[in-house]
Amino acid sequence: MALKTYKPRSSGIRFRESATFEEITEKRPVKSLTKALRKKAGRNNQGRITVRHRGGGAKQRIRIVDFKRRKFGVEATVKDIAYDPTRSAYLALLEYADGVKSYILAPDGLKQGMKVTSGPKAEATLGNCLPLSQIPLGLAVHAIELVPGQGAKVCRSAGNSCQVMARDGGRVTLKMPSGEVRIFDGRCLACVGSVGNKDWGSIKLGKAGRKRHMGLRPTGRGVAMNPVDHPMGGGEGRTSGGSHPCSPWGKLAKGGKTRAKRKASNKVIVKRRK
Repeated sequence: MALKTYKPRSSGIRFRESATFEEITEKRPVKSLTKALRKKAGRNNQGRITVRHRGGGAKQRIRIVDFKRRKFGVEATVKDIAYDPTRSAYLALLEYADGVKSYILAPDGLKQGMKVTSGPKAEATLGNCLPLSQIPLGLAVHAIELVPGQGAKVCRSAGNSCQVMARDGGRVTLKMPSGEVRIFDGRCLACVGSVGNKDWGSIKLGKAGRKRHMGLRPTGRGVAMNPVDHPMGGGEGRTSGGSHPCSPWGKLAKGGKTRAKRKASNKVIVKRRK
């Protein structure tokens, strides 16, 4: 993926940097593999706002991605590289030898016309999906299952990958993108390679309207409010708050532990990210 800049013909595009989409070959999505995304504007089933600063945005259709890759031993051809408006990664449209089509996450380097397979007998090559216990040490993997047969849960965003560090019996140790070292069941499936669209994090929107198209509304700073509206508000002139950063309801925002002490997955973490 490459980024393109614009001549400053307006203030909205002066600092804008966007994707060139040169990898995208699909002109329109397979309709049977999409479904409408219902906007909720941050509200729950009672209509009350439970997530602030959301609302509006362009209409989108969710692409149904095959995170399980359970068509073992059936070779598939990459028909197209597709765009997904609801995720940072690009998708690859597969057409299997039996005619079935599905979307998968497109790893970096996967091209139109290449062949991929899945299953215990698959080779550890780009785009193939196989159990962690059969992937050579040092390889980068993505779309990893936490529980065998559950479907990929880990390492699915643009540019991410995990590294296979060690194998011990039926367990495999992976180094996560955060630096955390974690143990996985060797029967869990993973795809070889790193997720494509690596430059996604370098995109600059350029104007506030782009953020509104994404369904995100403006966020007002607490220190810019009055004391009646926020605990950090008020003060003569400009102040930095005077109190610890917190929400409008007084819940502290920094320093608190967010992970449960007795979480079951603590035993599979070999090294913390911090």
